[in-house]
Amino acid sequence: MNVASKENETRGQNSYTFDEFLEQRENLDWYRDEPFLQKAVKHFLGTEYEQVHEKILSFSPKVSQGWNLLAERIARPEVRPYMLHYDAFNHRIDRIVRPLEMHQLEQGVFGEGLFSSKMTPWESFIKRMLTHQLGEAGVACPVTCTNGLVGLLEQYPNNDIPELQEILQHTKEGINGEYAIGAQFMTEIQGGSDLPANLLEAVPDGKNYRLYGNKFFCSVAHADYSVVTAKITGSNKVSTFIVPSWLPGDKEKEKRNGYEINRIKWKLGTAELPTGEINYNGALAYPVGPKDKGIAVAVGIVLTLSRLEIGIACAGFMLRASREANLYSDFRTVFGKKVKEFPLAASKLKLIENAAQRTTAGAFKIYELFLRLEKPLNPGINSEAPIETRKQLFNLRELVLLQKICATNEGVKVLNEAISVFAGHGVMEEFSALPRIFRDVVVNEQWEGPRNLLLTQIYRDLQRVTDWYSPAEFVSSVLEGAADETTKKYSEQLEELLQRPVLGEVSEASMEAALDWDAFCSEFFKAYQVVALEELN
Repeated sequence: MNVASKENETRGQNSYTFDEFLEQRENLDWYRDEPFLQKAVKHFLGTEYEQVHEKILSFSPKVSQGWNLLAERIARPEVRPYMLHYDAFNHRIDRIVRPLEMHQLEQGVFGEGLFSSKMTPWESFIKRMLTHQLGEAGVACPVTCTNGLVGLLEQYPNNDIPELQEILQHTKEGINGEYAIGAQFMTEIQGGSDLPANLLEAVPDGKNYRLYGNKFFCSVAHADYSVVTAKITGSNKVSTFIVPSWLPGDKEKEKRNGYEINRIKWKLGTAELPTGEINYNGALAYPVGPKDKGIAVAVGIVLTLSRLEIGIACAGFMLRASREANLYSDFRTVFGKKVKEFPLAASKLKLIENAAQRTTAGAFKIYELFLRLEKPLNPGINSEAPIETRKQLFNLRELVLLQKICATNEGVKVLNEAISVFAGHGVMEEFSALPRIFRDVVVNEQWEGPRNLLLTQIYRDLQRVTDWYSPAEFVSSVLEGAADETTKKYSEQLEELLQRPVLGEVSEASMEAALDWDAFCSEFFKAYQVVALEELN
């Protein structure tokens, strides 16, 4: 072959490769290679640290490598869930078809027994924070909803309905090595987050009930059991029920428990998660909790645990975004310099890292308060606990709401900034998980109460307790450890805002007050996160 032929063979070829970056990313251990997370674990776990640390070191490679690969495969649009309504013999089965990798990931995650009595709460918390770094991956919402179902059944045991004890065993401890999955179906087309507007009817059937009507937005439609809100015939108040998807012996026959799944929703994010629209036509339902107290039960237990979990998920999302953006900025060279060597990029990387660490520290601190308080779920503002305990329960209630709206809102911004570090590659779905996680955090911002609803709830809560918990005392308690001038600033702002027409009729004054309230909540919660972060350093 002559010289000209050899030149033609190589002409137009480019030897550039991403292999070095890919190898580093694929070999990352999301716990071992995350010193900040290890620092938080050591700070908050105390005497439990050594034992849990070793278990997490063993667990982390599983999620960092094996589960992450499964999550990437099931994210492809061609394998997303779809409905098979009938079998070959015209029997209505409403089978939700999902890829094999989804079943493998689900079995792995739930097989950990995250809510089992054999696992400490802190071990479960850290394992869940690592698992959330997969994004939704078809498992995050099921884990969250199962936690809520377990919490509900533990809070309200009922020996008169043995099926409830079996459901608790199945979801918490597993039966014959199989762990059941829980869901929560509350939304109806006319109400959204307005649960009092529920129309689903519960008709008495002995000690149990039969459900009739429609639920419009039902995530984890493939679950084994669901928490469902409905109104008992003749009542105008909401009650709470547990509904099995199949009655004993019917799952193998694909014969559902008196309901049909109309369709799978097409969502912006959490696309691997089947979200359905369900029609109930006599589904057997077991009552749980006080009759006609369904809103307090659903919000105080199920939604509180979901909102708490969303904060944990946001910490996981941001930790991954920061880690991968930093790794890429150290690899990629443009205009003769690494990306991280440009001041604008370096400043964005610093902001991303700070947000990830603040959010993680805040999530740990809130969870520590949750574990420290006895029976922190569903106490209500006017609980009968001693006054100091009531104040701490109130702090937890508001912090869970603030974390939910603030961490998701900032999470959207952080994921967007992290994507920008990758430039054009940042929006390539096969190049990085960040576009998928970006969409997931946008969805998380909307469900379990959108921002405006929860901002309103926080404002009303603070107004309701002023006779026994002043705004200044609330701020001082939440920001304990902050500088005096910081506490003074937020105390004065809160006292002033509670006198303004934030929830009044629409006017220029009320809209301005509402915007100021929104900004205050974001800044106030960020101050809380800063205190949590400073405690670690």
